Amino acid sequence: MTAPDGNGVTFGDLPASATWRHHDGREGFESVGLHTEPSGYRLDGHTAGVEKGQVWAARYAITLDERWATRTARIWGRSAAGPRDTRLDADGLGHWTVDGTPMSELEGCLDVDIESSACTNTFPVHRLKLAVGQSAEAPAAYVRAIDLQVERLDQSYTRLDDVLDQQRYEYRAPRFGFRARLVFDESGLLLDYPGIATRTK
Repeated sequence: MTAPDGNGVTFGDLPASATWRHHDGREGFESVGLHTEPSGYRLDGHTAGVEKGQVWAARYAITLDERWATRTARIWGRSAAGPRDTRLDADGLGHWTVDGTPMSELEGCLDVDIESSACTNTFPVHRLKLAVGQSAEAPAAYVRAIDLQVERLDQSYTRLDDVLDQQRYEYRAPRFGFRARLVFDESGLLLDYPGIATRTK
């Protein structure tokens, strides 16, 4: 089954699982199970890595509605700072709570972006369904890898020309002075995130 939008953008079925090797900026590995449900989607993932001499591991469980807007995210982490866990809840309209406390800084965000995960860049691509040449802002609730602190991250996506059956986007995160060309497969899952991760399955 494909998921079209008004621009004629379609994505194929999600695989049951996917894996990424994290490299360059950090070394590590990520695996995730992807589930399509009547109310949307559910992802259960694990990732572990070493970055700038710091070791961390994380497990996450994320639910998304049928529009790919994040509704809940539970993250468990362990690093030299000790074990941590946090829960984010969203109403799909841009209002968030973190561990039960409203967080006004996240107003307007529709996606969660977990620093330790390459997979979460999939969410805005599915949600926005940009046509070639279109751009959109996609601020996210950003969860840090080391201590699971949550903050706002302003970012944008511009869809570039496709290459065969792969979609390409220019991604920008001005706060970090970062930009990269991200490549996604026909199901809208990330294939290549330069300097961060590469899909292995």
